Amino acid sequence: MALSIVGLSPLHARDSIPSEPLTIGTSYLVSTHGVERRVNVVLPADYDNSDKAYPILIMLDGGLQQDFYLSLGMERWNQLWQRSAPVIFVGVETVDRQRELLPPTGSKAEMVRYPTAGESAAFRKWLSTSILPLVRDQYRDDGRAFLAGESAAGHFVAETWAVAPALFDGYAALSPSLQWDNQSLSHSLAGIEKQDRPPLFISLADEGGETEEGVLRFVSEAGSNLCFADRRTELAHANTLHGLLPEALQYLLPTEADWLEEYGLTLRCSDKMGD
Repeated sequence: MALSIVGLSPLHARDSIPSEPLTIGTSYLVSTHGVERRVNVVLPADYDNSDKAYPILIMLDGGLQQDFYLSLGMERWNQLWQRSAPVIFVGVETVDRQRELLPPTGSKAEMVRYPTAGESAAFRKWLSTSILPLVRDQYRDDGRAFLAGESAAGHFVAETWAVAPALFDGYAALSPSLQWDNQSLSHSLAGIEKQDRPPLFISLADEGGETEEGVLRFVSEAGSNLCFADRRTELAHANTLHGLLPEALQYLLPTEADWLEEYGLTLRCSDKMGD
């Protein structure tokens, strides 16, 4: 009787169930700004079963303790509905976000609060000369690359679109922190030479104040090749990524699916500010 009880114990039952590691991608240990960090790459579901090439999506703040799982999950959820085209998903971990994602500031209050901030240009060069070549050397890409980020990373996206638009084929700046440096990015956009730029998805939540002023000014100067998601009455800064990344990917990486509207998976781009 005693042996029978032991044989049916939960421990024994667990030992008899086959298991294997759950592997979803590849993590590369890289370094910039004097700090090591991870670049996490996940391939489209059918990558190994075809010879197709795919666009690259660079997702900022893409560390395992950051937005990696959330943003990857939403990208894969889009795939279930064919809401956006499949991508080589590249989550780039940030370590000192203000240092890496924001340009210098003339605001004394920001200097005190974020004394290391101001090296976005160097981080942008690292992305373009190190990370994109790394991914393209390892995987079948179709030559296109897209950049997405939220908050401070959204400022980085908007800044890159403004000062180096040719680096990527499309941009998603979710609730960008355009209050930074007394809204200098939105002020300077008016003085930047007008040119054809890649598509830009840019959003505004309930931030109000200088952030709202900066975003609205940026949108007014950005031209027509954009989708402005004005969600001031619907979203908070904290849930912008949850609410809008699927829509941003739908805008940047459209498919031919004709059932999206039936299920409420639509783009809601404001024709003008205040819509």
